[in-house]
Amino acid sequence: MAQGKTNAVRLLDKAGVPYELHEYHVDMESAPRGGLGLEVARKAGIPPEAVFKTLVARGAGGHYVFVVPVAAQLDMKKAAAAVGEKRVELLPVAGIQKATGYIRGGCSPLGMKKAYPTVFDASAQALGSICVSAGRPGLQVQADHPRPEVQQSTGHCTLVSAVTAVQEL
Repeated sequence: MAQGKTNAVRLLDKAGVPYELHEYHVDMESAPRGGLGLEVARKAGIPPEAVFKTLVARGAGGHYVFVVPVAAQLDMKKAAAAVGEKRVELLPVAGIQKATGYIRGGCSPLGMKKAYPTVFDASAQALGSICVSAGRPGLQVQADHPRPEVQQSTGHCTLVSAVTAVQEL
């Protein structure tokens, strides 16, 4: 299953951030919408509370990235407030690749085509490390939760704030 390095992994290498990769088999054709994150945690052998999904939204001021636990839903009102918008909406699946360079099931908050303001859920701060997509379906990267100095050095991910912007499922 091993393939070449993704933009997210190259970015972590360049920044000198230690990480661990988790590979697993995923069939994107039959992958469920909504429950994919919990399935990823199970297949990769990672506790679900440490696995985060990357959601891309659009507001009047542009695009925003929200990184939230896989077992939670993004609270759109709190998300908008976190980025100083009146309202944000999630990008349709068809728009994800154009905006980020990544596809559904493989969207990483690292290494996107453009640097978008990124908000990590506050629960990430309580964990020693978190897992996010490494940039393709079937590959997760586990690293310490984002630190502003690492994000500034990469130039691809900006920590706007860590807020609880989720609704538990």
